[in-house]
Amino acid sequence: MLTPPAFLNGFVLMAGLIVAIGAQNALILRQGLMRRHVGPVVAFCAASDVLLVMAGVFGVGGALTQLPWLMEALRWGGALFLAWCGWQAARRAWRPAAQGLQAAARTQSLAATLGTTAALTYLNPHVYLDTLVLVGTVAAQQPAAARPLFAAGAGSASVLWFMLLGYGAAALAPWLARPATWRVVDAGVALVMFSVAASLMVAGL
Repeated sequence: MLTPPAFLNGFVLMAGLIVAIGAQNALILRQGLMRRHVGPVVAFCAASDVLLVMAGVFGVGGALTQLPWLMEALRWGGALFLAWCGWQAARRAWRPAAQGLQAAARTQSLAATLGTTAALTYLNPHVYLDTLVLVGTVAAQQPAAARPLFAAGAGSASVLWFMLLGYGAAALAPWLARPATWRVVDAGVALVMFSVAASLMVAGL
C-alpha cells in the first residue's frame, strides 16, 4: 500500500528530526517573538528543507538502491545515530535546562537576517545528515512508487513546523520560556527517534 502510510512515514520521520531545537529553530523563534522578517525567514528555511529532502529521497535514496552494501552501512549507522539523538533528547527531558528559550533583544536588517539564516542552514552538517543521509536512507527502504509521497510527507512536516515556529512564537511565548515545555517536546522527540531507529534496524530482517 503506498499512499497514506508513505506520506505519514515521511511526515513522522521529518517531524522527529526537525523538532529538536537547534540554532536555526531558535533563530526562527526569536524572529517570531520579535515579529520581524518572519515570512522571509520561514520561507527560506522551508524551501531549503524541501530541496534537501528531495535531493535525499530522489538523489541519495535512489543511488543507495544501486549500492546495497552502502545502504546497509548507512541503515545501521543511521539507526545508531537516531538512537543517540533519542538518548540525548531523553536526557534533556529527564534533566531540563534551568530556563526556557528566550528571545534576543537585538534586531537585524532583512539581508543580515537572511544571511544568518543561510549560514545556520547550510553550514550545519546535521542538516545534511538529517535530510540527505537519514531521510534518503529511510526513503530507500520504501517502494519506488511510494517515494514521492514519502518526500511530500517529509517536506510538509518541515513547512508546517517552520510556520508554527515563526507565526506561533508570539502566542506561545509564555510557554516557550518554561523548561517544562521543552521536557514534553524532548520526550516526544526521544520516542520518535527510538521508534525510527528500531524500524531501521529491523528493515532488513
